[in-house]
Amino acid sequence: MKLTDRQIKNLKPRLDRYEVFEDRGFGIRVAPTGRKTFIYLYRMPGEPKKRRLTIGTYPKMTLAEAHRKYAEAKEMVAQGIDPGSKTVTERAEERKAPNLATLANEYVEKWAKPRKRSWKEDKRILEKDILPSWGQRKAKDITRRDIIRLLDGIVDRGAGIMANRTLAVIRKMFNFAVSRDIVPVSPCLAVRAPAPEQRRDRVLTTDEIRALWHGLEGAKMMAEGTKLALKLQLVTAQRKAEIVTAAWEEIDFTDKWWTIPPEKAKNKMAHRVPLSSLALELLQAAKNLAGESPWVFPSPQTERHITPEAVDHALRRPGLEALGFTFVPHDLRRTAASHMTGMGISRLVVSKILNHVERGVTAVYDRHSYDREKRQALEAWGRKIQEVVGISEEMSNVIPIR
Repeated sequence: MKLTDRQIKNLKPRLDRYEVFEDRGFGIRVAPTGRKTFIYLYRMPGEPKKRRLTIGTYPKMTLAEAHRKYAEAKEMVAQGIDPGSKTVTERAEERKAPNLATLANEYVEKWAKPRKRSWKEDKRILEKDILPSWGQRKAKDITRRDIIRLLDGIVDRGAGIMANRTLAVIRKMFNFAVSRDIVPVSPCLAVRAPAPEQRRDRVLTTDEIRALWHGLEGAKMMAEGTKLALKLQLVTAQRKAEIVTAAWEEIDFTDKWWTIPPEKAKNKMAHRVPLSSLALELLQAAKNLAGESPWVFPSPQTERHITPEAVDHALRRPGLEALGFTFVPHDLRRTAASHMTGMGISRLVVSKILNHVERGVTAVYDRHSYDREKRQALEAWGRKIQEVVGISEEMSNVIPIR
């Protein structure tokens, strides 16, 4: 009797389990609960006793799929291979396969922490949207459709850009999983960012630089150290994280250098920043505030430095509405770079100041430090800021004592 879907659907449960066979090996078992399971009875060559292999559960496994599995198992028996042993191995591997919570923890500890200053943000995103939905699921069972549905849910709550950031974390995590042989392929392949990104190209005008400089001085709700950190970022064109984590041991007031160590630099290479006269004044003011702290911008709550997030938070406090415009700290770095090129300073020198990663043959052979060119550029930029904000050279030589 050839089994059909109609016949299988019409099989009713009885008080005792029973089996219906299509031929001498392949059949279906019906439990008193109504559960229907495809089975294969077989005998290995030279053995008198039959063995039983569970192929799959109907209707989760279709009849056509069960026939294919049966044919594969039958061929294995003909070759002297026990299909049951293969199933046992597969089930053991299935039980040992890590769930997503395990993968997420391994990703954070072994990849994100050693490589990303923003690893805490990755961890936060994982804990907020990913682990509550997928934490106990096997990592290898996550599909492209699962990812799309998760991202759509984030977009639907009005957080499109966060959906993009979540996709970026999921993609990095699964790329890590592929490299560790946890999953064979990333389910993120061909998944596109769900929301359009607005490329930031905000550059403050000279009028805005003037308003910002004086507006910071009048911002009563902002800590003096945070004000100096923002000004120093505009003057030196360095990254926010490098500014707020700076230590006094990195600052050389005599030779006028700030040496950013490789562990703090984004490209993991030590970076020498010439300190202009204006930068030195800001650092001296920070020194007066810092007292005995080893940090240029110490936190008032802890024994460490202020955090990049604290600077972002400070910009959202009341007090800067009078500026008439908004900005984020990275806009100050972009503003410095744009104005320097506008002053005729070469893009190569500005790139050296920004500590951008260089690629290609030129980067391999160009070992010139560009220290002199960088110093000339930052001194010129410092004088430009003084001119814009109305600081005379005589006034700029006065170090404020707070």
